[in-house]
Amino acid sequence: MIGSFIKDTLISMGVASSHIQDWTLLIELVILLIFAALSYLLARFILIAAVHKIVVRTKASWDDELFNKRLTSSACHIVPPVLMLIFLPYVFENNIEYQSVLLISEKILNICIVLASIRFINVFLNSAYNASLHSETLSRHPLKGLLQLLKLINICVGVIIIISLLINKNPLYILSGLGASAAILMLVFKDTILGLVAGVQLSANDMLKPGDWITAPKHGVDGIVTDLSLTTVKVRNWDMTTVTIPPYSLVSESFQNWRGMRDSGGRRVKRSINIDFNSVTFLNEEQLAEFAGKEWFKELASEEGPIVNLHAFRLYLEHYLKNHKDVNENMPLLVRQLQPSNYGVPLELYFFTATTVWFDYERILAKILEHMFAMAHSFGLKIFQSPSGLDIKDIK
Repeated sequence: MIGSFIKDTLISMGVASSHIQDWTLLIELVILLIFAALSYLLARFILIAAVHKIVVRTKASWDDELFNKRLTSSACHIVPPVLMLIFLPYVFENNIEYQSVLLISEKILNICIVLASIRFINVFLNSAYNASLHSETLSRHPLKGLLQLLKLINICVGVIIIISLLINKNPLYILSGLGASAAILMLVFKDTILGLVAGVQLSANDMLKPGDWITAPKHGVDGIVTDLSLTTVKVRNWDMTTVTIPPYSLVSESFQNWRGMRDSGGRRVKRSINIDFNSVTFLNEEQLAEFAGKEWFKELASEEGPIVNLHAFRLYLEHYLKNHKDVNENMPLLVRQLQPSNYGVPLELYFFTATTVWFDYERILAKILEHMFAMAHSFGLKIFQSPSGLDIKDIK
């Protein structure tokens, strides 16, 4: 109908009959292009507006990331080539001499549809990943590697389909040909394949996720995992340097993850000091009078015989730690003697702080040790240290 109207118009304009067919085809193609462009604008206007209204009405935040403007815009890019592919045969139905042009045009449009579909799927995967970050459960898992894998598969499938369209072969024919070159592909994508397998192991066994503090001395790693992808694990060390290592290195070799410490709510302290043998003796009358009435001393008051100052000091430290506000009372707490050596009797503090924050942990540890150093003299104990030049000078 449109073709007849165009022909009648061209005849009335005095166009030569030998060129009417060509001009009719050209005008119909221009009309089809304009129609495709308008369909894109119309789809973009309607789809984006409709999706925006639906998303705004929901209380959830993940759909804002999933159904964003970039996703709806990429979906609209599929509409024009699809409409052109549908209506193009009607434009060329009366132009048998241009059938080769029709075949080439259809092939180009099919490739455009595939490319637009690849882009749409990749944008959707990115949106889904961003939406997963709003979920407390999903954000704990290293999904970035899975995202990269799905995008890689999407691109590979799209490339195979495009090649099959160009050579007019079934995609399965190309896949069978790729099977013969699997060894070469495995060599080229060795790191990607190893990274994929390692990423699955890390995720399935919950071994690693962004935000974990890990240490791997062999690789110079001691810090927080900032990014976990298909081929790399990025760690920001405490000195603010960034170390990048392949995931399969963490699977094939051992590393230490401090997540359990952080989740437990307490960080372990295991420090010892050496007590000089010569200072270990019994409490004198002055010391007994000073300690009498103290809460921690009641257990010793019931004991028969002289009280050893090291024993009293150990019980005092236990009582001090149990009543310290920064010590986790629900976790193991112990003050014990270790194997004596040439450096004296090691007295070890074993307890957990009530916080896992590094800076607070160091402050609490320093305060407790400083208190222990100062109180040792009240019990007549001396802390052993290697003689210095000043000590030798005093002896002389």
